[in-house]
Amino acid sequence: MKKFFKNQKGFTLVELMIVIVIVGILAAVAVPIYTANIKKAKMSECDAALGTIRTALRVYYATNDPTPAYPIYTGAVASCPDLDIDAADLLGKYFDPVHYTLVSTAIDYKITCDAITAISTDSVRTLDHLGVLKDGN
Repeated sequence: MKKFFKNQKGFTLVELMIVIVIVGILAAVAVPIYTANIKKAKMSECDAALGTIRTALRVYYATNDPTPAYPIYTGAVASCPDLDIDAADLLGKYFDPVHYTLVSTAIDYKITCDAITAISTDSVRTLDHLGVLKDGN
């Protein structure tokens, strides 16, 4: 009878518990990193659209005669009559044209991407006339 128990192979309860603890620790570390990478990937779409809007503003500034100036406008970017931006240019998988707003004076501007309502994050992303990209509320 003793030979029968010596030849059995398997894991003890302690070994299984150690494996479960290790897997739990790995999951606790991996899930926040994965979530942050998903947010970063989604926000890259926002950054690309902000760059498109910035390019349109720079073109307007350069072609405005006799003195260079930005359009004076506050509201949705797609509705700005002075910029040559089609709503389809701002349409993406995660962000719609309604998520982009522009506050512009003759000498500066601030473009805002509302990521709070678009992808349920806790911040908005802004790009100003100096090219400074910020996350914040």
